[in-house]
Amino acid sequence: MTKLEQTLTDMLTPAVEALDFELLGLEFIQAGRHSTLRVYIDHPDGITVDNCADVSRQVSAILDVEDPITNEYDLEVSSPGVDRPLFKPEHYQQAVGEEVRLRTKLPQDGRRNFKGDLVAVNGDMVTINVDNQEFMLMISNVERANIIAKF
Repeated sequence: MTKLEQTLTDMLTPAVEALDFELLGLEFIQAGRHSTLRVYIDHPDGITVDNCADVSRQVSAILDVEDPITNEYDLEVSSPGVDRPLFKPEHYQQAVGEEVRLRTKLPQDGRRNFKGDLVAVNGDMVTINVDNQEFMLMISNVERANIIAKF
């Protein structure tokens, strides 16, 4: 998580929780002069379009006042969906036994992309089984992680 993403998470979490949702995590995706801030929310009863709109209005108001992002961006509020992103160690713990796709910030064992079964979580380390070979990765080195949906 970048410093900006951590700042945004700290800033927005109380407002999202006040609306009775969990802020799963967020992504700030820079694309030249125009970027996207994607905020993922969850609730035990699921997420509706109206829920996303309510959170979007609240988050937008905070961002307008605090102005932490200097360039132009779009705000997207979303449910985690079937390919649920993993942000926190507890998200990884809940996904043990699931097939996941991970991309690391820095190469490990000559690669950055890993797709396989999430075997274990120990502190800041995850173990993923890729083609019968286990890799231990630091969560802090994971750029992006998602559960692979099975239908």
